[in-house]
Amino acid sequence: MATILSLNIFYRLGTIGNSLKFIIQSKDKYSLARTGQIQTDHSVIETPVFMPVGTHGVVKSISPNELYDLNTQIMLSNTYHLYLRPGTDIIEENGGLHQFLNWSNSILTDSGGYQVFSLNKMNKITDNGVHFKSHLDGSMHLFTPEISMEVQQKLGSDIIMAFDYCPPANCTKRELKRASRLTHDWTKRAYDYLDTHKPFITIHKFCFLLSKEALIKMSD
Repeated sequence: MATILSLNIFYRLGTIGNSLKFIIQSKDKYSLARTGQIQTDHSVIETPVFMPVGTHGVVKSISPNELYDLNTQIMLSNTYHLYLRPGTDIIEENGGLHQFLNWSNSILTDSGGYQVFSLNKMNKITDNGVHFKSHLDGSMHLFTPEISMEVQQKLGSDIIMAFDYCPPANCTKRELKRASRLTHDWTKRAYDYLDTHKPFITIHKFCFLLSKEALIKMSD
């Protein structure tokens, strides 16, 4: 079952479930800088880490073998774009994103929340979620916290992210407050969904870096 832990709780416990572990290896005496190690079902990730972006599951101009040669321990893929093309069901039917891409190391998927910002002229934000107009064919799609979690589970990611409202840097105070409130509410809904829905690909564990307790404190 997926687990949501805050960074502080994550560090204190050291483990998430049976398959994902985080270990602090060293700390700087004069700052908060540190090095660490994340262990997933698929790889060991030395932190801080450079994470190449494969928006559609492929890092442009670089093959998987070249990524292995560069000691790439984790890559990032985009939930929204993979949902549109080739489609979540196609990836799930082919054994999840790892098998679909022939990639044996870890994968982190974002939630689709960034597209709330980058495609703001093609979406409508409501308390329930975000209505997107596809940039591919103009079809309409609804992303909610629950749908984002379902899609990322079907992809079989090692680390998943909560669906959030990402406002622009020059937003008004009113919009910032709304974005904070919706992100808070959506993350609680995502937590509840993961708490009651087992992953479709059961060999993986999942995590994103907010806790229900932390969210409650944020709203006080």
